[in-house]
Amino acid sequence: MTTPVRLTQYAHGGGCACKIPPGELEEMVAGLGPVPSGRELPGELLVGLESGDDAAAVRLNGDTAVLSTTDFFTPVVDDAFDWGRIAAANALSDIYAMGGTPLLAVNLLGWPRDVLPASLAREVLRGGLAVATEARCHLAGGHSIDDPEPKYGLAVTGTAHPSRLLRNDSAVAGLPISLTKPLGVGVLNNRHKQTGEVFAHAVESMATLNRESSAAALAAGVRAATDVTGFGLLGHLHKMARASGVTAVVSAAAVPYLDGAESSARAGYVSGGTKRNLDWVRPHLDPGEASELTLLLLADAQTSGGLLIAGEIPGAPVIGELVPAVDRVTVQVR
Repeated sequence: MTTPVRLTQYAHGGGCACKIPPGELEEMVAGLGPVPSGRELPGELLVGLESGDDAAAVRLNGDTAVLSTTDFFTPVVDDAFDWGRIAAANALSDIYAMGGTPLLAVNLLGWPRDVLPASLAREVLRGGLAVATEARCHLAGGHSIDDPEPKYGLAVTGTAHPSRLLRNDSAVAGLPISLTKPLGVGVLNNRHKQTGEVFAHAVESMATLNRESSAAALAAGVRAATDVTGFGLLGHLHKMARASGVTAVVSAAAVPYLDGAESSARAGYVSGGTKRNLDWVRPHLDPGEASELTLLLLADAQTSGGLLIAGEIPGAPVIGELVPAVDRVTVQVR
């Protein structure tokens, strides 16, 4: 009998928890702004590096902006098909987080071809295709390399109306904050990696598209949103509040979690990426009476998390509010 391959054992990290820490990343890209003025380029760059938004956007004309993004990571689960589904949903989420519609995606695959069979890589690609098909997005070709660690994701192109972009620098004081998926996939994925336990509800949460939430936000007239991925709720909320010049107040008791997330965090299944997220935000955080465990859960490195919306949509719990900026504090926990 063949022993099942545990893909998570072939990678040092997993999912969005393997991102370069946000502080290091910001130093790395500092100064790499748009092409100097005077150069003739097609279209108008609407969203670039400045606020660290989810996708780049270029206006082609009055009705159409082209969105471009890419996302890939090491195995977050052991099942190859599920990993493909999750990675594709995560990459597509950047388009939805900007209020866009994905049109075309290409595969990005790194594979240790002398270690893992090609049949497993095919399952990963098949999972990606399944989710792209669900998203009604063309998935055609891509690029692959021989890599010591398995990696998979997509580069995605989409469109949006230039005046209806959901941006992370457009939040205003007085609006509620809504979250469309519960937190906790980071600790559950870390537990899965260490123990082999399977958390089907976490897999389905990660593989669920943010399409309906994005459409609901646009229908409600929302102007500011982002998705919650590797930098955790606190990290992405910090980026939104900083870019928008407001302070976000989070009601810790209102934040939803996946079953088993809190107990897994108490048991110590907290990734290094989550700890780095909290360290990065802490200088700009007023934690109130929140415990360290609560703060770690709020900083939990998510993979294919939900949308964080400045506004309200049906079915999404309100977890806080935006208020006028308070000194250097971007996030308060209450």
